[in-house]
Amino acid sequence: MDVKDIVWVSSTENEPWVSRSVESPAAEGAADLAFSGEIHQNIEGFGGCFNELGFEALNLLAAEDRSAVLHSLFHPEGDHKFSICRLPIGASDYALEWYSLNETDGDYAMEHFSIERDRKYLIPYIREALKLNPELKLFASPWSPPTWMKFPRAYNYGTLRWEKEILEAYALYFVKFVQAYAGEGITIHQVHVQNEVVADQKFPSCVWTGEQLREFIRDYLGPAFEQHGLDTEIWLGTINAPEPWDEWMKQKDSGFDAYAHTVLSDPEAYKYVQGVGYQWAGKYGIQRTVQAYPELRYMQTENECGDGENTWFYAKYVFNLYQHYFTNGVNAYIYWNMVLQPKGRSTWGWEQNSMITVDPDEPKAVHNPEFYVMKHFAHFIGPGSRRIGLKGRWTGNALAFGTPEGRRVLVIANPFKEARTILLANDETHYKLMLDAESFNTIIL
Repeated sequence: MDVKDIVWVSSTENEPWVSRSVESPAAEGAADLAFSGEIHQNIEGFGGCFNELGFEALNLLAAEDRSAVLHSLFHPEGDHKFSICRLPIGASDYALEWYSLNETDGDYAMEHFSIERDRKYLIPYIREALKLNPELKLFASPWSPPTWMKFPRAYNYGTLRWEKEILEAYALYFVKFVQAYAGEGITIHQVHVQNEVVADQKFPSCVWTGEQLREFIRDYLGPAFEQHGLDTEIWLGTINAPEPWDEWMKQKDSGFDAYAHTVLSDPEAYKYVQGVGYQWAGKYGIQRTVQAYPELRYMQTENECGDGENTWFYAKYVFNLYQHYFTNGVNAYIYWNMVLQPKGRSTWGWEQNSMITVDPDEPKAVHNPEFYVMKHFAHFIGPGSRRIGLKGRWTGNALAFGTPEGRRVLVIANPFKEARTILLANDETHYKLMLDAESFNTIIL
């Protein structure tokens, strides 16, 4: 390959997006990194989550700046070209306040189900994204069922009441959600049964066991979707087990046996499940799940979102999450909040990172370090790409993909505090690359 045809972009803390050039092929030697010839999973894409606080931050911008942010995230020629995004069913922990889509006690027939609130916040946000990319796919999950379906009766903490009429009504709640969004011209491509199945938190949450997920999918949700003729996919997610404080879960082997294997080993539950979503501590269970059920699809459903400081140090950690999840078989990687105000303060009191920050006192879009981590992947690796194998001493810091156009995309980080020179073998040709200290790099061959 002529070196003029090679694209190389590098990011450091002080120079976040710099084009570099490969001067000439290097003399052959022992390569530090090479393509192995293996072909792995299909890539479905990248995305983020539509949340109320994100929409509020976005609306602080002047119209031109706001359009530029949306273009950078969603347009097929933008920075990230997002192809699959998430939305909550009811309040997430980045909603403006508590709410569900039906708080009418005892409404088992879902006669009072309503997405009226979503028409103010989430639906306008989603519609603007769809205008820029009509092919954008959406998946949705609840943080909490309606409070009257839970014990104790609260948005936070607690569990679903395990009663037949409640379970039937809750399955219908999902059906009504998909139908209501379809009525707005928005297709929900997937539902994930519960956000963070072991999160017993002060924000909207609900705890499920693997046995409960199995029964609900097998006996209620799957049949309800069939009855109403829905082709929306059902996913087992989002699994965040085990969390460090769940001592009992540590005895159940990384959450694989307690959740994925419990559900998927039941043929009648398995037949409804199209994929598995993992986030946070769920990363410890994904390897065994993919090994056991390689025919399913997988997703990293919520990027670990830091402390609101948006540092380069944390961006280096996040790069390693991409490396971990893709190496272990995910087909898609989803960021959490795409846009927030400074510090990213939740309604319930904590602070988290975002790709873009908008300060209400000086409303302009600031691109944070994780904006560039995501861009190193999403800008160059579209749906239909395949992860391809690597070998050599830098494999643990890199990922490689083959695009539908026949190019090879190498994404590699130098985690060290000094520049490092590596020898990359691309078939019979070797290239010497000087990777800047603490840098992220994408090289297209």
